[in-house]
Amino acid sequence: RTVKATSGRQIFQPLHTLRNAEKELLPGFHQFEWQPALKNVSTTWDVGIIDGLSGWTASVDDVPADTISRRFRYDVALVSALKDLEEDIMDGLRERGLDDSMCTSGFTVVVKESCDGMGDVSEKHGSGPAVPEKAVRFSFTVMSISIRLEGEDDGITIFQEQKPNSELSCRPLCLMFVDESDHETLTAILGPVVAERKAMMESRLIISVGGLLRSFRFFFRGTGYDEKMVREMEGLEASGSTYICTLCDSTRAEASHNMVLHSITRSHEENLERYEIWRTNPYSESAEELRDRVKGVSAKPFMETQPTLDALHCDIGNATEFYKIFQDEIGEVYLKTNPSREERRRWRSTLDKQLRKKMKLKPVMRMNGNYARRLMTREAVDAVCELVPSEERREALQKLMDLYLQMKPVWRSTCPARDCPDQLCQYSYNSQQFADLLSTMLKYRYDGKITNYLHKTLAHVPEIVERDGSIGAWASEGNESGNKLFRRFRKMNARQSKTFELEDVLKHHWLYTSKYLQ
Repeated sequence: RTVKATSGRQIFQPLHTLRNAEKELLPGFHQFEWQPALKNVSTTWDVGIIDGLSGWTASVDDVPADTISRRFRYDVALVSALKDLEEDIMDGLRERGLDDSMCTSGFTVVVKESCDGMGDVSEKHGSGPAVPEKAVRFSFTVMSISIRLEGEDDGITIFQEQKPNSELSCRPLCLMFVDESDHETLTAILGPVVAERKAMMESRLIISVGGLLRSFRFFFRGTGYDEKMVREMEGLEASGSTYICTLCDSTRAEASHNMVLHSITRSHEENLERYEIWRTNPYSESAEELRDRVKGVSAKPFMETQPTLDALHCDIGNATEFYKIFQDEIGEVYLKTNPSREERRRWRSTLDKQLRKKMKLKPVMRMNGNYARRLMTREAVDAVCELVPSEERREALQKLMDLYLQMKPVWRSTCPARDCPDQLCQYSYNSQQFADLLSTMLKYRYDGKITNYLHKTLAHVPEIVERDGSIGAWASEGNESGNKLFRRFRKMNARQSKTFELEDVLKHHWLYTSKYLQ
């Protein structure tokens, strides 16, 4: 009741009036144990919100440690999330015709992890020390729960998250006022989270579900990261590097000549091995040779992420690229040698005017998801084509967009095999055609260079879909929508004092994601 009033108006009560019903929904209410006990994690189960820097206080000096971060203990949060799904689990067992008194072990829970930085979280006029104007949120989503019966090989899925990208299913675990580029502070705060996660992978959780003790094991897949965060977590060079891809070892030049044929080779283990080589330089090579040997791994990989493609940023990255292509085509760059900045600016304003007139698209400072979705349509291309003088260039642009629109559902949809089987079958063919168009018609743009997301879109999508069954479902969108909630809760329903502010936001946000309250 702190979150939604019965009248439908949002009436927030201060948190000390949480009724017992709500306390049950927050982490730290339900008893559980791990077998074997978690390494380096306390066995107490009634732990609520803890200081994100517990155990690290000495290492962070410029920002006082007690205001910077709040989190739940990972295992406690997972238990709370599972207890929240208790009814769904029982329904799932019943629907599959399983006798729930027999099903006490063999449960597997797959968890999607997301982490994203938010710029511009403006300072509130609370008391207390100054904190950075940026925040990072780490959250997780329970994607599916399945059970494997004795003697059977295949698991039976008893719960599947229907809206994996909704902010309603994306549970906040850790909030911090940190700049995501501040690697030291970020890793100091997420360090314990990583340690807890590692411990949980080697153990089983015993909790009571539907009145019986049952045992669960967890699989974590860190897929809700944008490329910047993946590179930071996996110790790769920043995204402007010649090593263009977080999935394969290709360089930018290779990727622009061979656009389609690559396979996923990078992994967390390999990155760790490469970092060791980088650190020790066993073959006494020069810096250049060494860098080529380790393919751009130059920091210690900190957290395992799943090599995948982030569908949301893929949309945005490709739309940015198309926006630039449109500009170049309006200015007929293919006929010119390097045009001046004035000319480019002129084409850009022509493009913006046209898009505003025909598509009602206001120019944006930084490309966002909504703008990207509106720009990548046949209507937008037709509008741009009105400004392109040459007939064959117009046709090529339209062909390019048509191919793109054929490819896009494959990495956007939650289950491509079900939602767009034809486009899935044709993906490799379409991407080959797309690449041919780029390397002939747009040679001036793709000679020796190509953007990171375009390379991934063309080269890696089919392989990821084959491995995971979906790209869209594993994207970071739920976490991105959660950022909006973070801002709202921080403004409306948190106490002004900096010490409590993050606690309140974290509690409210957690209650907001409860299936039970929905």
